[in-house]
Amino acid sequence: MGLGILEDRKLEHVPGTAHVLGDSTRASEEQATTRNPNLKYDPTGKILLVPQPSDDPNDPLNWPLWKRDFIVFILSLLSVIAATLSPLLAADTVSLAIYFRRTLTDMALLTGYHLLGVGLAGFLFVPSARIWGKRHLYLLGTVFLVFSSAWGGANGRNYKSLLWARIFQGIGLAPFEALVNASVGDLYHVHQRGVRMALSNLSLFGGAFFTPVLVGKIADTMGYEWTFYFVAIFSAVMLPLVIFFVPETSYRREERFDIDTMGNLIEIPKIGAHELHGTSSSAMVHELDAPHGGPHELHNTSLGMTSQEVMAPKRDAHELHATSSGPTSQETGRAGSGEAEKSERHFYSTQAHAPAHTIPAKATWKQSLMPFNGRKTDEQYLHLLLRPFPLFFHPGILWACLIQGTLIGWTVMIGVVLAGVMLGPPLWFGELETGYMYTGAFIGALLGFAISGLISDWSAKLLTRWNGGVYEPEFRMILVLPQLILGCVGLYGFGWTAADAEKYGWFWPDFFFALEVMGMVCGAVASALYIVDAHRDMSVEGFTCLLVFKNLLSFGLTFKGFDWIVSGQIWPVFRAIASVQVGVCMLTLPMYIFGKKNRSYFYRHNVFFKITDWVADKLTFW
Repeated sequence: MGLGILEDRKLEHVPGTAHVLGDSTRASEEQATTRNPNLKYDPTGKILLVPQPSDDPNDPLNWPLWKRDFIVFILSLLSVIAATLSPLLAADTVSLAIYFRRTLTDMALLTGYHLLGVGLAGFLFVPSARIWGKRHLYLLGTVFLVFSSAWGGANGRNYKSLLWARIFQGIGLAPFEALVNASVGDLYHVHQRGVRMALSNLSLFGGAFFTPVLVGKIADTMGYEWTFYFVAIFSAVMLPLVIFFVPETSYRREERFDIDTMGNLIEIPKIGAHELHGTSSSAMVHELDAPHGGPHELHNTSLGMTSQEVMAPKRDAHELHATSSGPTSQETGRAGSGEAEKSERHFYSTQAHAPAHTIPAKATWKQSLMPFNGRKTDEQYLHLLLRPFPLFFHPGILWACLIQGTLIGWTVMIGVVLAGVMLGPPLWFGELETGYMYTGAFIGALLGFAISGLISDWSAKLLTRWNGGVYEPEFRMILVLPQLILGCVGLYGFGWTAADAEKYGWFWPDFFFALEVMGMVCGAVASALYIVDAHRDMSVEGFTCLLVFKNLLSFGLTFKGFDWIVSGQIWPVFRAIASVQVGVCMLTLPMYIFGKKNRSYFYRHNVFFKITDWVADKLTFW
């Protein structure tokens, strides 16, 4: 058991687990040995690069770090602009209800249908991203942001026109909400993702909370139409940056380089030190006692591949699945030290005499401007479209949906009911004052980003060191602890103080709103990092589930938010909500303990994709 995580006995290497840092024994051995040239490390030489970059100069992992950071900066900046759309009308709820002569629930549905557009569009866009990459969707999303925002500002006091503009704004937001986190996974190694993932989540959530502060002032002085026009203007300014400086981040990498997901680590039994001379123990060649055989029995990989197969080009997914159950009959027949030593020599001979692969030419800048640069998978669109559906029953994905989606839903609910809560006596807030109430939420998002950025990579490295150099994706769940403390205290506190505004005024509800948002950001980063690190082979489908879950939940809450507050009163409603969130956070404990077994089981028995692929085959039999 590694730091409370139950070990798996079925696979020698569970996808997601990575030997990143060398322990003291391994480090001392390295001083007397030569590093294996087949594996690559960071510039310090201490951290193995996971996943391994290929030799292709077009592999995003081989791009200069400044270039990758600039791409993430552009996408994050555009995410800030796109994320302003969801709470764009939060501060204007009451005034717009009067302007359009509609109920407060009708005004809330302008946000609800917008979120529904995000969820449905993301569901349709993600398979396209898997097949043709993400660049064309970033371009399409930016164009949608421009024209739909201009349309929203020029609605001519027509509620239905504004409603459809909001839906199309949701379509424009969808690529950034669904794919930016996945792009971070494309561009960085495991040890580099924490801060960047926190930045991308801050862009999506922090910008959303600063929006109402500006919107309240703009609507009060210039009219609500200009809140739409400004989004259109800034999106139009960002479009050239996306066109010229955001190339395709998806890359069709051979599976032998995905040492964190495909389980293709070379593991050999414990042998004498003289036999290891000339090899690097930290080069992912580890000494392990054979679990079911003599001490000299050779265990190649968790996929049961031969040494030639490990370094072979990428194979069909069905071939890989067929080998995942364990060693072949030929391999299980090997026994005795002579055979083991022969196999070991053969492996190193294979490495030394492997045929040289032709390195592709580096793509020119003009070629990088194309919206498409080839298929990223041979899978069919319908197969990929259906795959997220059953993943809601995958324990790891369901956990991530609950950790991120519920607290985001409660945040949307606070935004929907805030104007109604502060409208009456004794505060009598208008759109300007209601907008200023989001200052606390914005500060909370910044602090949540700071906490996530400081804790995520640091805690993962610390726990990896304590675990003898073995990294487990469950280490990312540490971020749920600040979510539990800050997010749940924020929900309880907001409900208690907002219910008695005469006694507590505006400051304490705003303070607890900030705490709730801090917890929300921590949970969002934790769930995103876990999906990327633990299930990167299906991370896009996982992020689709996150997108659909949180937006459909938020859509439902816009229908019922005002009714709950009117019928149940503020404190009872938020007390129940906060208690639900405590229960959701507590699910992290069993997920942490059984996470590795869960990853192993569903890697060996991928029943989810088998079901949807069977349905897709029946629908596309021709």
